[in-house]
Amino acid sequence: MKNHHYKTTIKWTGNKGTGTRGYRDYERSHSISVENKTVIEGSSDPAFRGDKTKHNPEDMFLSSVSSCHMLWYLHFCSEAGVIVTDYIDEATGIMEETANGSGYFTEVTLHPIVTVAEESMIEKAKELHHKANQFCFIANSVNFSVKHIPAVLVKLKK
Repeated sequence: MKNHHYKTTIKWTGNKGTGTRGYRDYERSHSISVENKTVIEGSSDPAFRGDKTKHNPEDMFLSSVSSCHMLWYLHFCSEAGVIVTDYIDEATGIMEETANGSGYFTEVTLHPIVTVAEESMIEKAKELHHKANQFCFIANSVNFSVKHIPAVLVKLKK
């Protein structure tokens, strides 16, 4: 068993001069920094007084699930001889807000559209989504099932 350690710095940048004196007196803006990486400008979802032009934690959570799945999927395709030439996923998620204002995700569905080099690779390409889900660190860390509705296409030869 190996441990992997991660570190990020979250810095609130939304003080408009009076701090959190009142609920409407501050912005939800913040920066997300990881050493040697591009800074991400974040906020809360607009439903929670956030800036709609910045990434919010819910966006990043959904992106984490989707990108983790994709990276494992590409790994297993490479090992299995399935040549992927394109991959796009329009992941969706449902977060339920409770009466007291807290909330939790109840569902994430990945909708990957994968393009493979040959028709003979289609079935294996579909099958490997299940294996990727079993290995995805993020999917293994949530308390709900991550659903998959994959489509596999064949690259047209020119």
